[in-house]
Amino acid sequence: MEALLALVIGVLTACGVYLTLRGRTFPVVLGLTFLSYAVNLFLFAMGRLAIGRPPIIGEAAAGYADPLPQALVLTAIVIGFAMTAFVIMLALKARAELGNDHVDGRADR
Repeated sequence: MEALLALVIGVLTACGVYLTLRGRTFPVVLGLTFLSYAVNLFLFAMGRLAIGRPPIIGEAAAGYADPLPQALVLTAIVIGFAMTAFVIMLALKARAELGNDHVDGRADR
């Protein structure tokens, strides 16, 4: 299971980096979203996933799940959604003003 999780995180990261380096705005937005998903999955997996156990931290924390990664991932999901919406609106405004959707603003050659 750990190998599958590591493979999924690696594939999401690789796809995110590849798409972020493209010249059009939509693949860049999709790449940033993939990178955000990869980081969220990594943070969530590092938080000692325990099924059916309450998230409590204390002196007897060995049998409980850690609530901090869950809170961090929840916050990162909200921030990632806001960032994606902002970048999409920024890309639409740039397309309306420049007439193309290239990242650098230049037309096709």
